[in-house]
Amino acid sequence: MGKKLLMKGNEVIAEAALRAGCKCYFGYPITPQTEIAHYFAKKMPEYGGTFIQAESEVAAINMVYGAASAGARVMTSSSSPGISLKQEGISYIAGAELPAVIVNIVRCGPGLGGILPAQGDYFQAVKGGGHGDYKMVVLAPSSVQELYELTVEAFNIADKYRIACMIMGDGILGQMMETVEFKDKEEIISADKSWALTGTKMEREQNVITSIYIDPEVLESHNLKLQRKYKLIEENENRVEIFNCEEADVIITAFGTVARIIKNVIKMAEKEGIKIGLIRPITLWPFPNEAFEKYATVPKAFLSVELNAGQMVEDVRLAINGKNKVFFHGRMGGMIPTQNEILDKVKEILKG
Repeated sequence: MGKKLLMKGNEVIAEAALRAGCKCYFGYPITPQTEIAHYFAKKMPEYGGTFIQAESEVAAINMVYGAASAGARVMTSSSSPGISLKQEGISYIAGAELPAVIVNIVRCGPGLGGILPAQGDYFQAVKGGGHGDYKMVVLAPSSVQELYELTVEAFNIADKYRIACMIMGDGILGQMMETVEFKDKEEIISADKSWALTGTKMEREQNVITSIYIDPEVLESHNLKLQRKYKLIEENENRVEIFNCEEADVIITAFGTVARIIKNVIKMAEKEGIKIGLIRPITLWPFPNEAFEKYATVPKAFLSVELNAGQMVEDVRLAINGKNKVFFHGRMGGMIPTQNEILDKVKEILKG
């Protein structure tokens, strides 16, 4: 590993992308992720790549479609309302089986909302916010170091499976500064991109990139192919942190910034003789069902803590499959749950 640097989360995402071989970035400014575009604008020329501030989020995602079709490693980034505008393009990218990395530094909603952190875009990310039967790999970092590592990983996953891969953080992660340690050299997979639109040079048949299949039998066959790919990803790309779960009284599940708060709640609870475990999904899709199945009957109950009205809790309940009680505690509007209120919720559950 190289030397440690103190950097802002958004800037780390951009630096990680450049180190991962990103050659094209298309975006449009929106708080709280604008520093990603700023960093690319400054640094991309040094890497011989292309930076374009598009006229809109819709334009940006379609530029991603074009560059990905040509085989480039490509990224876009935005925050919640901007990601909503990109949804149609994301569905097209999924249908055309194009590798791309999309960053969502989530802000409050619905509507324009506010610029403070939230996790209200969970459904949009993991259930497919655009049209049709498609999935994205969704990675949820909880530190600036993970923003770096998972951004590099996102490009590798995208190329390996020809899939869109989303980094989903929040306003805190994007804006906070922490030390980050970069590798001297990144591990970049070498993917076969013989499918890309690079020009035939009169030496091969033309490649076609499309999501248009008029014949229903052909379109169904294409969809079944996509579903087989998603099943393969579910089998091979689960990522989860399991902490302190053996013999836990309550297991809390949380992702991103909230999981950091839970680590302190665990320490507080220990002083009062309460053992709390943590299951932190790092891949929101594919969801780490096996981790929940393994510990389903260990605690008295599960508690999902989120910055929303209750979204990931539905996947937790599906994973537990009726084997235990699953409670929810959420804050919205940019409000962050305190350690004390989470611990009080745990005590309430244990008394219940």
